[in-house]
Amino acid sequence: MNPLRRLDVLLRRHPVRTDVTAAVLLTLVLVLAPLVMLGGGVGSPAAWQTAGTVVAGLLMTGAWGLRRVRPVAAAGVTVAGALLHLAVGPEFTIALAMVPATVYNLAAIGPRWASLAGLATGLAGGLANGLKVWLFPPRFTTPDGVQVQSPAEPVAMVVMAVLCGMAVLTAWAFGDVVRNRRLAVQALEDRARRLETQALQERELAAADERSHIAREMHDIVAHSLQVIISQADGARYAAAAKPELAVETLETIGQTGRSALADMRQLLGVLRGPAEPTGGPDRARRDPAAPDGHRAPPGLADLPALFQTLRLSGLEISLLEQGSPRRDLPAGGELTAYRTVQEALTNTLRHGGEGAHAFLTLRWTARGLEIQADDDGRSQADAETTGSGQGLRGIAERVALFGGTMEAGPRVGAGWRVWAELPYADV
Repeated sequence: MNPLRRLDVLLRRHPVRTDVTAAVLLTLVLVLAPLVMLGGGVGSPAAWQTAGTVVAGLLMTGAWGLRRVRPVAAAGVTVAGALLHLAVGPEFTIALAMVPATVYNLAAIGPRWASLAGLATGLAGGLANGLKVWLFPPRFTTPDGVQVQSPAEPVAMVVMAVLCGMAVLTAWAFGDVVRNRRLAVQALEDRARRLETQALQERELAAADERSHIAREMHDIVAHSLQVIISQADGARYAAAAKPELAVETLETIGQTGRSALADMRQLLGVLRGPAEPTGGPDRARRDPAAPDGHRAPPGLADLPALFQTLRLSGLEISLLEQGSPRRDLPAGGELTAYRTVQEALTNTLRHGGEGAHAFLTLRWTARGLEIQADDDGRSQADAETTGSGQGLRGIAERVALFGGTMEAGPRVGAGWRVWAELPYADV
């Protein structure tokens, strides 16, 4: 690391020690050194002036040690020392150094009101120093012991006031620039922290939404497939003795349903794993009979006939009524939501409707979008609630609401259950 950079880091880590060390050095240079050089020499001040100068200098240089921890209090002590030095000091050397330095410190790290008050006080002090030079010209002692007073000149007052005022204004301007830069850096740091917090919250929300989406997909895939497999297996067990050919057909349906569910699960898990190659090399997916190309398009309305055929093989009677024709496309993913809605409604009928339940499905295209109505004549709501958790219907409601639609589910008048959903068209 650069030695200057290393020194800067060291000074920033120990601000109080740095300021105290600087105060000691200023005391040695501005207070004690002039006292030693002028003591007993030609034109040396009187004892009371020397004492006043020393006290004033100690106040001004000593206050510098507290400039960062107590900037306003340190400025007050400096003002007191400067006034004392103005009253008794034979020269204004110490104040000319310490007053601009204090004004700079207030402008850089002090409150805004203290910065402006320090500027006004410094300018007033410069004017007072000029008036002192004009009204009370300095006195000199000749080698013969005779005191001689310099002539009063208004020009000297103006020059002294202007020089002091320029020094104070320059110090305040530099301090204000440092202050603005510090505030700008703090604003950038605060903004960076807020953006980091916001990004973390957005990632958490996205993760929660993705978990909910995965949970819905898992339920739709597993619950439907297992229900069909269970129904087919029960039917094959009873038909194995009387109709072996029906048992073989049922087992084929079970295998087809299992492979389809396995392909859907692999696709879902592949999305979770990301774009990495599947285990076994790039040709593994192409050799897999359940996923010939490694990917399967999500099911849509065109896949409903295959769904109906599978459910009918499980013993569920399904009547379909289609009305109208689509005016526009459903939103992206809308057909998948429509498919999952029909799948959940019919699977619930197969699971909870009881033996001999009949499902009546209506797909109606309207000016707003697609209406899905699935009725059945199976068991009542109370019977269904004793065997189901309701997670599937809640998942479907979340899916439909994601696309701006609505979903209702409840018992029909008389007997049975109804699921109604509306999916609006995509905005164009």
